[in-house]
Amino acid sequence: MAEFSLSGAYTALVTPFTADGSQVDFVAFEKHLEAQIAGGINGLVPCGTTGEVPTLTDEEQRELIARTKKIAAGRALVLAGTGSNNTKKSIESARAAVDAGADAVMVVMPYYSKPTQEGLCQHIFAIAKAVNAPFVLYNVPGRSAVELSVDSALRVLDECPNVVGFKDATGNVLHCQELLARAKRPVAILSGDDALTVPMMSVGATGVISVTSNVYPKQVSELVAHALAGRVLEAGKRQVSLYAVHRAMFSEASPAPAKAALAIKQRMHASVRLPLVEASAECRARLSAVMAEYEAS
Repeated sequence: MAEFSLSGAYTALVTPFTADGSQVDFVAFEKHLEAQIAGGINGLVPCGTTGEVPTLTDEEQRELIARTKKIAAGRALVLAGTGSNNTKKSIESARAAVDAGADAVMVVMPYYSKPTQEGLCQHIFAIAKAVNAPFVLYNVPGRSAVELSVDSALRVLDECPNVVGFKDATGNVLHCQELLARAKRPVAILSGDDALTVPMMSVGATGVISVTSNVYPKQVSELVAHALAGRVLEAGKRQVSLYAVHRAMFSEASPAPAKAALAIKQRMHASVRLPLVEASAECRARLSAVMAEYEAS
């Protein structure tokens, strides 16, 4: 396994749809990718939670990853979401992502099934050993109902050399610290929560996989660059200035608010696929007000 560096600002990409949600709007998607790269984003993450992956067909996933790789053209890393609560399907999705050009794959902890720690480990072992690619594990107990413990994460790192990092959306900065303190080999941790980016980076995380950067790529990438350079006070100042934006992005089920914000900026339709619904009028009004205040500051 070649050395793989995981740091900087990554965007958990939304998937633009046509107005009725029936088709992926690939024209809007490619324009969105170009805007992300122009904003200094280091990595692009298609087909994750923010990309509404449970509602995408296998063909749509492959095409989104392939187009992301084509547009990135070496200017940003492509980290494709491929996890599910079906180990066999996760292996197939990871292989398809690598075939489509992904530089690495991201595997969410299996949701709904609520496996034990042993089940989580065996799930990860099977996928990582079946696919020759760098892996990032996505720990998000708020959505998956299970959390990969630090002990289990250390076991994975011992067993799977191609696991290179974690997206940590536990909401617990202590989890990140303990893992970094106890790991026997280098491992990268990216914040999975926009509002905790600087706190996590202050104790060793190397960046963020951001929802807010869909709307403000330059601002998020600059914040992360300040934190990586040790300019913690400046990074913290920017973190606080974005706080209301982060909150607004999750005021209703994500990614509906992010898509609504992008629709306000006339970059894509606000449409999402069921069981999600578009952001409410109240959410859109809040977004408009928060964005206007932020952009005026």
